[in-house]
Amino acid sequence: MKVLWITSTYPSEQNPGTGIFHETQAQALKRLGIHVEIICPKPVNLPFIRGLKKQYKMNENVPAYEIRNGIPVHRPSYRAVPGQLKWAQPHKRIAGAVLRTMKNNSIKPDLIHAHFAMPSGGAAAIVSESASVPYVLTLHGSDVNVYPHYSRSAYQAFLLAVQSASMVFSVSEELKKKAEEMAGVSPVFLPIGVDFHRFQKPALDKMELRKAHALPADKVILTFVGRLVKDKGVYELAEAVKRLESNYFAVFIGDGPEKEALQSSLGEKAKFTGQIANSLVTEYLSLSDLFVLPSYREGMPTVVIEALALETPVLSTAVGGVPSLFGRHKDLLVSPQSADALLNAIVDFTEKDTYTPEIVKELHEQVRLEYDADRNAKFLADHYHNALTTFKKENQENLQSEEDSRITR
Repeated sequence: MKVLWITSTYPSEQNPGTGIFHETQAQALKRLGIHVEIICPKPVNLPFIRGLKKQYKMNENVPAYEIRNGIPVHRPSYRAVPGQLKWAQPHKRIAGAVLRTMKNNSIKPDLIHAHFAMPSGGAAAIVSESASVPYVLTLHGSDVNVYPHYSRSAYQAFLLAVQSASMVFSVSEELKKKAEEMAGVSPVFLPIGVDFHRFQKPALDKMELRKAHALPADKVILTFVGRLVKDKGVYELAEAVKRLESNYFAVFIGDGPEKEALQSSLGEKAKFTGQIANSLVTEYLSLSDLFVLPSYREGMPTVVIEALALETPVLSTAVGGVPSLFGRHKDLLVSPQSADALLNAIVDFTEKDTYTPEIVKELHEQVRLEYDADRNAKFLADHYHNALTTFKKENQENLQSEEDSRITR
């Protein structure tokens, strides 16, 4: 089976951590013998806009085509404007870029898989109709929780993507419920998971890793992984770190517009790595005492799964699919947008041993059982086949109905 993915994020050598969860799933499908080809349209702002802010110059050095770990990745450009998901829905422009890429490279998939309802899902709906190929859609979080609520046009773009798909998946039960309320479509809960073949504890122990990364051996290390943007709760975390005693140290992994302000605020109490390869993320998670994710909203954050897979305790806000994952231990989670809640939870973790080894082990085993990327890819492959079979059957029935109508006339 040939499957074309349409997604707005996928890793590259320049940005190895961007959309790494997509690559995890694509590689798992590849191991099952499914031919996956990626089209990751690249937004390009007008020249005068690119000169306004550094972030508007993003993607300029990312290759237009590469074969990454055995999977073809196309990155055609399309004209973009800042804040387009709020008011100038780009799915038609993205669909045009995808269709041109398909034509120029003779890409003829059996099925299309779009990731994120906006903007990729809306583009997939157009491409699907034009190419007479069914598409399925995975909802990841912001495409349900944030973007549809910006404007009426954004909500309509969301409905188009979800209601036109042959099948819809969600990475958490919470997203499934919310999408059903918003669009009247019940997604299949299917998380991406972690590649446990590759995602193993490093050979070096915690102290050896700290030495290798020039981190203090005698401090409680708190690690954050993600975009350095306000909605990830980075300012609340920074405030908590500033108020902690000197025996605490923070590591921020990732890039974003708030990086310089955070660096200035925390000074010697934190290290900022920028965006790094996933293998290095594994090392940082393994050397940490506590992984902290203080997001305002999430779908099912893959990095939480990865931390628990490494048996690193996790302090997260009670958002998205995290409470379901923690189950009877969800009292370990904190409310979003509260530096006080983070501070108290971090101190309790250190001084009151709120995270017992038994809890860590239980959450680790749950992740191993429910979030194995290979296991979940097999379920996804089955759904691919079912969606394609249903599409072909419906097409045949429609053709027969048209033929019967013609004969009757």
